Amino acid sequence: MSTNSAWRISDVLKTAKDKQVGFKASYFMAFVAYMAISIVIELTREWLFGPSDDGSVTAIVAEAVIGLLMMPLGAGLGLLGIRRASGRNTPVSTLWEPYTMAIPLLIMFILMGALIVGATIARSIAAGLGVPALGIHHMEGHLMAPLMSDDPPEYPFVALLVSGGHTQLIRANAFGDYQLLGESLDDAAGEAFDKTAKLLGLPYPGGPQVAQLAELGDPERFSFPRPMVKHPGLDFSFSGLKTHVGTCIKKLRAADDLSDQSRADVARCFEEAVVDTLVIKCKRALKQESVNTLVMAGGVSANRRLRARLEEALAKEGARVLYPAPQLCTDNGAMIAFAGALRLSQGQCDPDLPSVRARWPITELTPPGCEVGV
Repeated sequence: MSTNSAWRISDVLKTAKDKQVGFKASYFMAFVAYMAISIVIELTREWLFGPSDDGSVTAIVAEAVIGLLMMPLGAGLGLLGIRRASGRNTPVSTLWEPYTMAIPLLIMFILMGALIVGATIARSIAAGLGVPALGIHHMEGHLMAPLMSDDPPEYPFVALLVSGGHTQLIRANAFGDYQLLGESLDDAAGEAFDKTAKLLGLPYPGGPQVAQLAELGDPERFSFPRPMVKHPGLDFSFSGLKTHVGTCIKKLRAADDLSDQSRADVARCFEEAVVDTLVIKCKRALKQESVNTLVMAGGVSANRRLRARLEEALAKEGARVLYPAPQLCTDNGAMIAFAGALRLSQGQCDPDLPSVRARWPITELTPPGCEVGV
């Protein structure tokens, strides 16, 4: 590691050693308890089921059960150290606390291994450096990205979160107070771009590739549907549009007319359909919510045609649209850091035990606050 780094391993180890003063006895007792329980469980298993290396189904199942029993105990031992590093009171009874949430822990370790490893490492580094660690919702990071501009919007506003995994219209009443107005019922807009790019033989990621090819296309050659614009409400659906693109390409190929120009025309007509659909829904959302500011974020928000069309349409309605700089539209660390800084500055603090969720509705977020304990 470079000596010019903000911190060095030796500094972290020294800090960790200093934090163990007055703590070694209780941690030693917890470790002894952990080892004693491990030995008792292992001896019991061998007495009931025989050696663990005989390869039988019974032995394999027994080993799996032991692993599940010991997993929360190991988490408790780690929690004891993390709490001590943060300067909190850490009785030996902390060792048993993870058993109260054994099922969530089991799900995290089995189904979200990569996430829990990353979260644990992040919290370990934070504890060693003596700085807070906050869990940030990915889509809240996107939502906050336009607020890094010189002219941030005031609450309330409507947000269009449009990416490869999401197409949502959100009402932001305040930081951390979000209401879902509508979302895609199937493919997200960005996913439709990626699938259309594949049908056109373009590389991934498809959004920029389709947009670039569309610049050469004729928007009038094909008639593509604007999905769900005549339906009430603010939900989206883009899977049918993608299917329509596939059908169009098959017809062109069958007629031996899938030239470069035809591919560009398909790309342009597809892009026009997506842009029109998003613009119509955004105008409807602003009118429904009686607000005059739209915030657009996510990878698709970098699309130039979408930006220009929204600016033009909303200006006629006396409204405005804000979006992040192009480099902040796709996934990036700056947006997560900014959302974390906002929450930290407003009093957010998280439990010591790492917590991750594969699916976390943004509407379940709350304004910044301090959640004490596990």
